[in-house]
Amino acid sequence: MAYPSDERRPVSHEAGRLSLTERDLIRIVHDPGFPRWLEQMKSIGGCAHPIYLSGHTTTRDAATGEILTHYDTREEPGERLAVRCRNRRETRCPPCSRLHSGDTYHLVRSGLLGGKGIGPQVRHHPRVFVTLTAPSWGPVHRLSAPGGPACRPRRGAPTCDHGRPLGCPRHHEEKDPQLGQPLCPGCYDYTGHVLWNADAGLLWTRFCHTLRREIASAAGIVQSRIGEHLRLSFAKVAEYQLRGAIHFHAVIRIDGPDGPSSAPPLWATPEMLTASVRTAAGRVAVRTPYSPATGEREMRWGEQIDVHSIRSDAFTGTVITDSAVAAYVAKYVAKSVGDSGGVDSRMESADEIRFAPVNPHVRTIMMQCWRLGGLTDLESLNLRSWAHTLGFRGHVLTKSRAYSTTYGALRQVRENYLTGPRPAEKGRRTETESAWRYVGAGHSLAQAEIARGIAEDLAERKRLGREVQGDGLGEL
Repeated sequence: MAYPSDERRPVSHEAGRLSLTERDLIRIVHDPGFPRWLEQMKSIGGCAHPIYLSGHTTTRDAATGEILTHYDTREEPGERLAVRCRNRRETRCPPCSRLHSGDTYHLVRSGLLGGKGIGPQVRHHPRVFVTLTAPSWGPVHRLSAPGGPACRPRRGAPTCDHGRPLGCPRHHEEKDPQLGQPLCPGCYDYTGHVLWNADAGLLWTRFCHTLRREIASAAGIVQSRIGEHLRLSFAKVAEYQLRGAIHFHAVIRIDGPDGPSSAPPLWATPEMLTASVRTAAGRVAVRTPYSPATGEREMRWGEQIDVHSIRSDAFTGTVITDSAVAAYVAKYVAKSVGDSGGVDSRMESADEIRFAPVNPHVRTIMMQCWRLGGLTDLESLNLRSWAHTLGFRGHVLTKSRAYSTTYGALRQVRENYLTGPRPAEKGRRTETESAWRYVGAGHSLAQAEIARGIAEDLAERKRLGREVQGDGLGEL
């Protein structure tokens, strides 16, 4: 367990003066409820921003009314119980983010290899891993591969109408702050960028409908009867590129008409699915709402469209394997707009955007969201509410219903594993009555230090365990 270090003590000329964190630590360790609070923190993995609840739950035998179990927070420290915040963002709560990434790994992997209620036959169904990117809204600085060409080499040093160079002779490394920044902010189409992020989710929905039409066309089947032959399932994760534009990674699978338990038709091959994905991606388009200030724009996918057939883990000669895809998706589900230089909390005013701790490119995108959000014709996009996400309004991960299990089911399995069945409830039909209310959230200074130590200890223990077992989650 990690305790507050001397490095956090403020500089003082008074010998023996304690910092605020140290005084808070002395207070909480002398509290009679400290041992039980520590147990609560360990049970929630050292959550960085726990939610505190007050209430009770009672389980009775449905036939006799006999009380089997009863729990009340009046016996807890402060008469409250700490539960996880369940925030998926690594920047907000690393412990909950790691847990969410692990659940995502198993959610995606079970749709590729089976398990968690999905039969193993899905590994033989046609499956592809798709990456759909955003179009260009102007040249930006990009990462240079080791030994590769410069960022944007140009002969003769040409300039744009604003007098800025149209090329960049530098070799940018991974942490270079210029990555993702436009070569000329005046030439960059910020309006198109914002409208793209706002309509990317709708474009994905249109893409799924178009993909079903393309598969039906390739098989010579009437589109209205495609459901009699197959079912299309997917799991998709949204990621922010360094330039702040959304793009999608997705696993797409063809099942039989009854879902994962049924075999797809023989003519549904990975090659046919790959060709249909490329055709559908090239044809689908979304028109933005018309406004005199922006006109009406047509949004399409960018030119970089990658489609790879997913191989079984037994084929180790390729990186596009079941476990590799699951780990890749799980890694990105913990990220957020903060990883591209943005913020994770909503902006309440234009002044708040002006003083936000973001780079100039991201600030301009946010300000454009705020400006466009004030237009009556674009009210449906709700851009001001989503200025902090650069206009994107969708969930980070979505999946079709039949793809695999759910986050709720995974959490229930984990809870059952940790607590085990209660002896009094075995073989009985029970009824549960609960009443809970929110009473607070977060940590004090010393509590945050202790929780951080618990989280680090648990993460290190899991990392060592995965190294020993060779688990695919070692990449997370």
